[in-house]
Amino acid sequence: MVNPTATYLIKRHCCQMLIKRLYSVFKNPFSDMDNLIAVCQITSTANKEKNYQMCKTLITNAHKCGAKMIFLPESFDYIEEDKAKSLEMGESLDGSLINSYKSLAKSLNIWLSLGGFHEKFSETKLRNTHLVINNKGEIAETYHKIHLYDVQIPSKNIQALESSVILAGNEISPPVKTPIGNVGLAICYDMRFSQMAIALAENGADILTYPSAFFFGTGAYHWEILLRARAIETQSYVIAAAQTGNHTSTRKSWGHSLVVDPLGTVIAQCSDEPGFVLAPIDLSLIKSIRQSMPLECHRRYDIYPKMMSSTLCKNKSIEDSYEFKFGSSIIKELQVFYKTQLCLAFTNIKCVLPGHVLVAPIRAVEKMTDLSNDEVGDLFLTVQKVQKTIEQVHNTDSSSIVIQDGQHAGQTVKHVHVHIIPRKAGDFLVNDDIYRKLQNEKDCTNPRRSDDEMAHEANLLKSFF
Repeated sequence: MVNPTATYLIKRHCCQMLIKRLYSVFKNPFSDMDNLIAVCQITSTANKEKNYQMCKTLITNAHKCGAKMIFLPESFDYIEEDKAKSLEMGESLDGSLINSYKSLAKSLNIWLSLGGFHEKFSETKLRNTHLVINNKGEIAETYHKIHLYDVQIPSKNIQALESSVILAGNEISPPVKTPIGNVGLAICYDMRFSQMAIALAENGADILTYPSAFFFGTGAYHWEILLRARAIETQSYVIAAAQTGNHTSTRKSWGHSLVVDPLGTVIAQCSDEPGFVLAPIDLSLIKSIRQSMPLECHRRYDIYPKMMSSTLCKNKSIEDSYEFKFGSSIIKELQVFYKTQLCLAFTNIKCVLPGHVLVAPIRAVEKMTDLSNDEVGDLFLTVQKVQKTIEQVHNTDSSSIVIQDGQHAGQTVKHVHVHIIPRKAGDFLVNDDIYRKLQNEKDCTNPRRSDDEMAHEANLLKSFF
């Protein structure tokens, strides 16, 4: 006769073992994935410490699940509708709050996207700043929101003027290289402007980020469709961490943080409660989709304009150690006083007149006709900016701006370059003699300048940029 108690105990033991086995398999299906990200959703209030503790808990738990990079929403630091109080609560990037996030990133060995930090700019303005912190606890990149949400609908008693407190940014940051791919930085309202998304993708972004505090009223209509559209048109992943719920008696956010793949499929999404979701980033999928449907090759920039790279990317630091090949010569770091993504301006070793400087594309190109549209635009914008500075430094309102394009035009260095020479009355007995002097620049009797002389001039000019 079978003992009922023994049978029950055996069945219970088997069930327990099965549950443990299933739990070990399904508790974290992403545990072996290298490119795992987490998107966090919170309900910020005016209590900064409470907001930080909530974010810290989500980040720590997401890290335990294997996330390599974790994304927080806009206004993760606080939401305060009173303008004066909000201005008072803003901090600098080296303030206590960001230092806490730096320490957290370093201690957990993770990357953080902190989207929409109230960065102190002045007594009357803040910046809406998206920053990326690497796993060493360093700020890898920052972006200041360029599209501000200014909406007034008197008939519905709606007035939202972000510009009353926030100073708009004036450039798009270059995509930042991270362990999960190249990440393009944007914030909330930026998602309505497809030009920005396309520009980021064209400049190497694999992933677009839109940390948001999206208003509840428009969320149901626009939130998902806008983000999916940005993913489809750029063939990129889109990550949008969001605020959710009631922040004050008058302000409510939509929530529904999500991740969209390059095909436009939502692969992870929060509901309307605080929490986080995990999603894998497959860079090979991006490559495959872009190869099978090469949108970038099919865009007609001969018909409609392309956003210039110089507008998109920040001016590169000229403190970075490098040497620049200029024809058969080498331009040293100490000579360079201004640099963009495509061009640089540097002091001249033999000046026709005091203040004579050069601007050249970074790419080694012999003729103007070989420059890309972006390079041409960037070159002349740089020339214009440098000219203004040179005239200010040398107290004049006139300049000679000269390009010698080709051997018979007097070009001696086979690399496109522009001479900018400040002019004053009587600097040449015959005004046009300057062109003869440039033509015979190699035979110029003016002495070659030392590194110290060129470095001194470059340091002076740097201060104007």
